[in-house]
Amino acid sequence: MTLVLLALATWAAGWALASRLANGPGAGTRAVRLGLPLLFGGTALVMWELLVRGLDVPRAILPPPSAIALAFGQNLGTLWADTVQTILKGALTGYALGCAAAVLTAILVDRVDVLRRGLLPVGTVMAALPIVGIAPILVMWFGFGWQSKAAVVFVMVFFPMLVNAVAGLRDATAMQRDLMRTWGASPRQALMALKLPAAMPFIFNGLKICSTLALIGAIVAEFFGSPTVGLGFRISTSVGALALDVVWAAIVVSALAGTIFYGIVALIERGVTFWHPSQRP
Repeated sequence: MTLVLLALATWAAGWALASRLANGPGAGTRAVRLGLPLLFGGTALVMWELLVRGLDVPRAILPPPSAIALAFGQNLGTLWADTVQTILKGALTGYALGCAAAVLTAILVDRVDVLRRGLLPVGTVMAALPIVGIAPILVMWFGFGWQSKAAVVFVMVFFPMLVNAVAGLRDATAMQRDLMRTWGASPRQALMALKLPAAMPFIFNGLKICSTLALIGAIVAEFFGSPTVGLGFRISTSVGALALDVVWAAIVVSALAGTIFYGIVALIERGVTFWHPSQRP
């Protein structure tokens, strides 16, 4: 009971400190903007540790953060090999190929009106397909290696990226397009000078959405067949062995990889679309 009371006191202290920082004179500074999420995260971890130990929760149900950190350190080499298999091979390959193919298809759709009318509705239906339905099929087609996971990611990211890219390419106003024709610009010149720059915020929005989908697709696809390596394989086998600390360690790796992945895309977006109102402070 003492640890439970200490957890409640930790929550109260964290809330009071967060409120003071959020409403203080330096609320808009970079240090406060970075510090508040860290404070909330740290408070949650401390409460998690104290509550699990204070309530004697079995580790097979919910391990404390200290046990997860210990499992992370003990399985660092294994988790790195899993990360290379799942993220650096499966997720990134499928993400790069799927997004590139979607942008190229969007350029073609923007030029050919019948494709826009016929392909995009099909894309909406395909984007709604459940991953648990298509993943086993693609694993059977492409085998148990990372290639099948890349294929699943390709299918998952292609249509969301296509919809965003087409919307971006059509974001240029009719007056702007007429002006390009008045200046005698060729379709290629209009694409490079007007449509692609206008589409960049939409394209990066799609890239950020697909960065999350890629990780989910690669991990879930490994549940349906994988060599003895991969984050999805590690999670499924560790659950069967009731090694929940290893499961959570793999989840932490996935979350860190997803955060880094998303952050890199957002950083590139800031450099490319610095002129857009969304990038202004």
